[in-house]
Amino acid sequence: MKKYTPVMIAVSVFAVLLVCCAAGYAVWQFMMRPVSLSGEETVSVRVEVPSGRSIRSVARELQHAGVIRSELFFYAAARAADVKLKSGVYTVSSGMSVADIFELIQSGRQDYIAVSIPEGLTVSKIAGLLEDAGVTGRSDFIAASRDAALLADYAIPAESFEGYLFPDTYYFNPAMDAEQVVRMMADTFFARVATVAGAERLSAADLFYVVRLASIVEREYRLADEAPLIASVFANRLRRGIGLYSCATVEYVITEIEGRPHPDIITNKDLKLESPYNTYLWAGLPPGPISNPGLVALNAAANPPVTPYYYFRLVDPASGAHHFSADFDEHVDAGNLYTKKAAGR
Repeated sequence: MKKYTPVMIAVSVFAVLLVCCAAGYAVWQFMMRPVSLSGEETVSVRVEVPSGRSIRSVARELQHAGVIRSELFFYAAARAADVKLKSGVYTVSSGMSVADIFELIQSGRQDYIAVSIPEGLTVSKIAGLLEDAGVTGRSDFIAASRDAALLADYAIPAESFEGYLFPDTYYFNPAMDAEQVVRMMADTFFARVATVAGAERLSAADLFYVVRLASIVEREYRLADEAPLIASVFANRLRRGIGLYSCATVEYVITEIEGRPHPDIITNKDLKLESPYNTYLWAGLPPGPISNPGLVALNAAANPPVTPYYYFRLVDPASGAHHFSADFDEHVDAGNLYTKKAAGR
């Protein structure tokens, strides 16, 4: 029977330890590398890290999503590396190594949701966009936009933030609540409206007047250089106590107040809808804005040029061009001319 000397035993133990270390290192390297290698399809997960969340729960979520191989390994490696989570919302990909993930969740570099809000949308339509993008619930946003205390903070003399939510591209933190989203959009409105000529002289009531007028101009113009002319028509009518006769206000009654689908055409029956927002029935501005206007409409409403116009009519649906008239006969003639052109005569 072969006898093992102490030296041989020591060499054997060292060899076993070396193999174990090499194997352990290989396993470590394998577990640390990305689940999806270069060229392979990746998966992503948005991870919310509120204050007090544990690394183990993050590891469990990441393994469930398939972006790491092992919850236990991730947790052990994080403890060994003394990883300190920072509150935030992060997008983690299976193309990231464990070391990359550690760096991200300690960085505080939060993920954001980009949402573009076009000019002329109402609060309810903005709420739908935000819900679809995963920013905040539709009903929560609408409720926040009607919060009396929040409106008082901004000295808005209205029942909602309609008109005061500036259309722009926003980068929202998914952890924001509905009130924070409303504040972000309202803060942007007041920052932008401060650039409008003469805005510094406007009281809260005067600004509300401008916003109501701008919200109608926004829904009526398509060519930017016509917005001031449309504002001048409405300004002339307001001075004379003549109804604005804006189809946009009737559309608002149909879609926002009565909750019906957007009409293909405005009928004579629609023009008789009983509502203070129907400018075919009542002279003056409606009680509140009918949309959230951009800077073009706000500038036009705050500074309407002096013109003789009391009427405007769409004469080129393709471009959105209007004909502006000082009297009703010219307005009718412009309509007849457009009808003949449309008929090819």
